[in-house]
Formats: sequence, structure tokens, C-alpha cells
Amino acid sequence: MRLGKTIRFATKNLLTQKRRSFLTMLGIIIGMFAIILVTSVGAGAQSLIVDQIARRGTDQIAILAGASESDGPPAQALGIVITTLTPDDTEALLDKNNVSHIEKIMGVIAGNAVLEWRGFQRNVNFSGTHASYKDIEKVTPASGRFFTEEENKLRLNVMVLGSQIAKDIFGNQDPVGQFIKLKRLQFKVIGVLEPKAGSVFEGYDTSVIIPLSVAQKKLLGVKHISFMRAQISDEQYLRQTIEEVRQTLIERHDDEDFSIRNIKDALSIVTTITDALKFFLIAVAAVSLFVGGVGVMNIMLISVKEKTREIGVRKAFGATDNNILLQFLVETIVITAIGAIIGIILGIGCSYLIAQIVQSLGFTFAFTISPFSILIACVVALLIGLIFGLIPAKKAANLNPIDALRYE
Repeated sequence: MRLGKTIRFATKNLLTQKRRSFLTMLGIIIGMFAIILVTSVGAGAQSLIVDQIARRGTDQIAILAGASESDGPPAQALGIVITTLTPDDTEALLDKNNVSHIEKIMGVIAGNAVLEWRGFQRNVNFSGTHASYKDIEKVTPASGRFFTEEENKLRLNVMVLGSQIAKDIFGNQDPVGQFIKLKRLQFKVIGVLEPKAGSVFEGYDTSVIIPLSVAQKKLLGVKHISFMRAQISDEQYLRQTIEEVRQTLIERHDDEDFSIRNIKDALSIVTTITDALKFFLIAVAAVSLFVGGVGVMNIMLISVKEKTREIGVRKAFGATDNNILLQFLVETIVITAIGAIIGIILGIGCSYLIAQIVQSLGFTFAFTISPFSILIACVVALLIGLIFGLIPAKKAANLNPIDALRYE
């Protein structure tokens, strides 16, 4: 029997039992759908994370309290409070005699307190920082202004709000000039930031920002800061600046009780991690293909049993073992191929929908379908069809024609 005729015969057999054929290929559909979806959404998530980090620019470094290995997490990430960094360190790093190419630097201390205004109460996270926050974090006031370094030194109770929290508290009323309580201390709202959609990690729209000195002395009663972030005049001086910062702080602290991180290294680490995670998820999704293959094999074994008499008749009329083997093998491959095509189409459609939804929220989320991943998935699906189809096909081919004709 020619291959084309065998394929048509196999397709006809599948169409005579549409429901069972669909249930047989369902495992393959789910497996292919999962692989395409995981591959595409994984690539999109990677682009989202990388974009969030890259937005800061590769001309920035972060100095965190607590020592750590260069490839390990800082102590703060483990929930340990380190008090070695102070605002005086920021002044020392701004000194051109110590560090040549730092243009701006800010210290940050964070806290939690109740925000109150005319009966409105909310538990919020607030950040105490320098006036340079505005330039380093690239935020712009939509109304009012950001506080100055002079106001920070004078410990004035002024506050800048993110757009969302300002709307939650004041509604359509202009917040600028209003007085609001934070931890029962009265602050004057002097600015509201422009909405900054597309920021997953920072939460600018719900931020409450006050001068560093006020946060330290009046709200938290501490002298230290959690971390510093510095902007370098040019990326080419990145390594030099990191080394100068390290030497300056070691001289001041008599110990390397801090960690220095830069965006460039962070991008490389994140890309490596997300790549590994992506391949792990693909491997997990591929398990469903294996399960689908087992399902195909089981259904085909049932099909062999049901067609035992038919196989006997065909052998009696001259069909060889190879003809029978090819018939059932082609039938299995057709089921697998149709399931693979349906799964790919559904996976691409769902991936596109997810990308559109995330992009509509203002995030960078790439819609990526790799032709290579589709090719690999198709090859794997066909191999599964061959491997799991071979057992029932060989069983059918090895049937004794006399025993097959007697089968009821």
C-alpha cells in the first residue's frame, strides 16, 4: 500500500470515531500548548524584568549595608538589619578627592507608619531620602515640586506623594498645600509625582517620600541608612568608580562592611537566571507530552483489539506485516501531528493575548514565538508518535491471520 493511500485510510479511520480521536490527541494538544505558552510567556517575562532593571541605566551603582560575596545576596536580602552606612558616607562619596566620577548620590531609609487625613487612614511604606532622588530615579512632579536638599538639612516636614496614593487620599482635590499626618506627625504635601506606569518593582505610584533627616530623626530614631544609589558621569568610569567607592568606605569604616552592585552585572545575572528558569519550565511542560504519548499508545492498543478481525481479513487478502505495521504507525502519527498543530495554534493565540494584556497595562512584554522552539516541539511530537505508536503497530502486524479471523 502506498504511503499516500495509507495516510488517507488512517485519516478516514480517525474521522469515523471523531470523539475518541479528539480525546486521544488531547494530551498532545495540551503538551504542545504548554510548551509554546511557556516558551513565549517566559521570553516575555524575561523582557519585562530586564527592561525594569535596564530603565535605571547602566550608569548607576548601589551601595548596600552589609558585606556579601560578589555573586551572593546582600545581608539585607536575608532580613538582617545592618547599621554601618550613614548620611556622612554619601557626603564622602560626593567628594571628588575621594571618588572622581559620581555626579549624584542619595541615601535611603524606609519605614512603615499610618497615614491620616480627615478620617482617612492607611498603613503605608515611606522612604526617607535626599533631594537627588528625583534625578536618580527619573521621577517628575505632576503638580507642586520635589523637596530641596536645604529642606532636608533643616528637617522640614514636607512630603511628596505618588499619583495613585494621592488620588486614593484626596480624590479630585489638589493635594499640594494640604497637611497630612504620618505617624501622628504633621507634614505638608508639596508635590505629587507623575504616574509612572510599567514599573513592577519600585511602586512609584504608591510612594510616600520625605526628607531623609526627618525620617531618621523624627520618625524612626536612627542614624543609619539602608542603602545608597549613585549616578556616574559616564558608564566608562564604572569599574574605576566602584573601586574608588570601595577604598573610600573601607578607609571610613576600617572594614568592608558593605556591598556594591551595578546595573550591568544585575542584567547579566537576571538574564542567566531567567534563561535557566525558562528551560526548566519547558522541561516540566514537556512531561505532559510524554503523558499524551502514553494516552495515544493505550487508545491505539484498544484500536488494534477492535480491528483484530479486520486485520485478519486484510492479511487473508495478501496484506503483509509491514502493510499492517505502516497502517497503525501512520494512524498514530496523524493523530499526533493534528494534535501538535492544534496545540501550537492555541499556544500562539494564548501567548499573543497575554502579551497584549500586559502591554495594555503599560509594561514592556515582548510577544516572541521562536520558529526553532516550534520546530523542536514538532520533532518531539512526531518522535512521541513514532515511539508510542510502534508498540500497538507491531502488535497488529504480528497477529496470526487465522486467529484474527476467528476473533469475535
